[in-house]
Amino acid sequence: MGNQLSRWMLVFAALSGAVTVSLGAFAAHGLKSQLPPYLLGVFETGVQYQAWHTLAIFGCAILARILPSKGVLYAALFFVAGIILFSGSLYALALTGIKWFGPITPMGGVCFIIGWVALAVAAWRSA
Repeated sequence: MGNQLSRWMLVFAALSGAVTVSLGAFAAHGLKSQLPPYLLGVFETGVQYQAWHTLAIFGCAILARILPSKGVLYAALFFVAGIILFSGSLYALALTGIKWFGPITPMGGVCFIIGWVALAVAAWRSA
């Protein structure tokens, strides 16, 4: 797979980590008094899932150097898509109140699941 792709995964994970911390702080300090508890919870769920999958992308980047595999790359790409669709739609829903962002969220969840399955398949095939 190459160190180049692994490096891009690491860069994305690092930047996503910075964004995650920033959004978490924004929710805790800036949105707490601005949003009703339900929407604040929606926003915080987006932050939580972004944090977990940022770590997953970081893990894929490290694993890609040890276990060069297209499956690891696909897992990372699906995790990125999941962050954009799942967390992004939750952020948009919480900040705008526009309910049509809600149906986008499950597509991101499916991307997360596919990413984890791709990672499992890559690990299984590595033997």
